[in-house]
Amino acid sequence: MLNIPSKISIILLLSLALSACAGTSFSDLFSNYNKQMQGAKNAQQQGNFEQAVSLLPERSESNGSYGLSLLEKARLEFLANNHTQSQQDFALVYRQVQQAEQAAKIQLSRGIENIQAVVSNDNATRYDIHYYEQSMLHCYQALNYLNQNDLSGALVEIRRANLVQQKALQANQQALFDSQEEMSKKGVSSESLASKYPSMSTAIGKVKNGFQNAYTFYLSGVLYEAAGQANDAYIDYKKALEIYPHNVTVQKDVWRLATKLGMTNDIQLFGNRFSSDITQSTRQNINGQQALTKGGQLVVLVEQGIIPSKQEVSIHLPIFTSHNDMRFYSLALPSYQNRLRQYSGLSLNYQGNTYQSQEIVRLQSLAAKQLQDEMPAIVTRQVVRLVAKEELRQQMSRKGGDVGNILAGLYNIASEKADTRSWSTLPDSIHILRLDLAPGQQEVELNINGNSRTITVEINEDRQTLVKLTSIGSYTNYQSINL
Repeated sequence: MLNIPSKISIILLLSLALSACAGTSFSDLFSNYNKQMQGAKNAQQQGNFEQAVSLLPERSESNGSYGLSLLEKARLEFLANNHTQSQQDFALVYRQVQQAEQAAKIQLSRGIENIQAVVSNDNATRYDIHYYEQSMLHCYQALNYLNQNDLSGALVEIRRANLVQQKALQANQQALFDSQEEMSKKGVSSESLASKYPSMSTAIGKVKNGFQNAYTFYLSGVLYEAAGQANDAYIDYKKALEIYPHNVTVQKDVWRLATKLGMTNDIQLFGNRFSSDITQSTRQNINGQQALTKGGQLVVLVEQGIIPSKQEVSIHLPIFTSHNDMRFYSLALPSYQNRLRQYSGLSLNYQGNTYQSQEIVRLQSLAAKQLQDEMPAIVTRQVVRLVAKEELRQQMSRKGGDVGNILAGLYNIASEKADTRSWSTLPDSIHILRLDLAPGQQEVELNINGNSRTITVEINEDRQTLVKLTSIGSYTNYQSINL
């Protein structure tokens, strides 16, 4: 029979565990998010998108991962061509993002969540939609509008996507500095963390931050052109070029509009930078004297694969306890595997000529860079948590004896889980390809991932025809939209 202190210890432990689970399911606390998503991602890999939706974990609106769950659902609905429902779910997520930004009690609510997380793990906190995820949200919402022939609605969304990147750029450096300072105050140096935490340098590649997305700027340029706003299109093509300077499709579009708009300085700059294949094939008189061939443009957006999920890793770091004793603790942290999958892209055949797509964004690289930048803040929370849990264990040991000590130890081990949440149904890589074609019905052959098919597209004079191609495993499908 348990003695009274033991009963008190158990009640105390259970009360703390339950308070940590307020707004969070037990499965969220004790099972990694990527494991919960495995069934849905397997169905997505096979092209069974409606089944994937049905396999998503159920979450209530009070759950801290509710917004993330809506993102997963909306993305899968988009792939299933259920654009109306996808649009509604993305709109719900956007409202949540707005509310989080505008709520006067945001800091107070985060403080409450952090108290919960002290006795559990980061999964007890509300999931904040990352900037790169927000920009992709608006890109998909823009495509949802395009599927309903609503170009003006699509332009609203693409402006929001670009605004997200502007806000991120302003906030990024100060946030990085503050998080590194806080981690240092807890006794963990950046050098010590770097020596223990697995490298993600290959996964990150050459990206400078976790939010600048050349794809959103390129799609923005395409839509601005469709709306007859060539100057705005040119600005965003140049932004895409700044992020992905070696993408030939972007180079061609920048050169084409530079010459069309008579951008004298840029023509001189890019004339020296771009290959002669680009500058000579599309060169026209700066004053616009030379007429372009009357035709239309085929723009192909190629989504490939599924973004890898975060994995849990354990590292050992020296940490000072509340009694100023230094001990080594094991920290459960999220990480991405340090590799990038290679994609062959799209090979398009038209009238005996072959054209190759080129990558415009690697979302895994953005996600890995975002996680790298977040790591000081994650480690800081882990240090606070480990010290608090050790203090709790000692208290329960004093009050509950061996039983309290064992129960607290078991709970601490079971609840030490890394937060592996992220928008895990996104594509891994996105490519683009653009061709000038004669007006009318045109047949093009698409070759990707070992699959080949011939499609017919309608090309209108001086207009864009947008083809969105999805390639996941053995699944390949496309949508065609005349802008």
